[in-house]
Amino acid sequence: MGAESLSDRILRENGAVLGTMLSHRFVEDVKNDRLSKAAFDRYLVYEGAFVDSAISIFAYAAATAKTMPQKRWLIAVLDALSNEQIAYFERTFASRGIDPSSFDTGIAAVEAIRAGMLEIARQGGFLDTLAAMFAAEWMYWTWSKEAANRPISDPLLKEWVDLHVHPNFAAQAQWLKNELDIAGETLGEDEKTRLSAIFGRTMQLEIDFHDAPYH
Repeated sequence: MGAESLSDRILRENGAVLGTMLSHRFVEDVKNDRLSKAAFDRYLVYEGAFVDSAISIFAYAAATAKTMPQKRWLIAVLDALSNEQIAYFERTFASRGIDPSSFDTGIAAVEAIRAGMLEIARQGGFLDTLAAMFAAEWMYWTWSKEAANRPISDPLLKEWVDLHVHPNFAAQAQWLKNELDIAGETLGEDEKTRLSAIFGRTMQLEIDFHDAPYH
C-alpha cells in the first residue's frame, strides 16, 4: 500500500468537522425537500455575496500559481464563477423577486467566511488558498451528489444542486485535490499539518455560514 496522499490525510484528519457539515440541517433539508422558501432566499443572497468574494480568492490563487497550466486552469475557474455562477444568482434573484440589498450580508457568519477565506488567500501562499477552496468544493460536491438523486420540488434549488454535480464542478474539486497531492510529495510535516488546519478552519466557517439562513 502506497503512502497516504496529502488530500486523503487532510480529509481523514478533518473527518469529524467535515461530517458535521455533511449532516448539517441545511444539507438534510435540501435532501429531504423541506428547505423553506425564506431560508433558501436568505441562503441565495448570502451565497451570492460569497461567490463574489470567491472570485477574489481564486484571483489570488491565479496570481500566486507557479505554472502556466495552473494559471490557465484558474483563469477558467474565474470565468465560470463570473459568467455562470454569478449569472445564476442574477437570474434567480430576478425570478424570485429578491432584492439582495434588502438583506444584511454583513452578519457575523456571512462576513466571517468571506473575510476569513480572503485573509487565507491574501496572507498565505498558493497552497493555502487551494486547501481552503478544496474544503468548500469537496464538501459541496460530496453532498450534492446525494441530493441530486432526490426529488427537489423547487426548480431553482434543483438547478443549484445540479450545478455542484456538473462534470465541470466535479473536475474543479478533483483538480484542487490533485494539486494538493502533487505538492504534498515534497512538503515537510509542519506544512502538511498547517494546510490540514486551514481545511478544518474553512469547514467550521462553512458550518456557521449554513446556520445563518435559519436566523
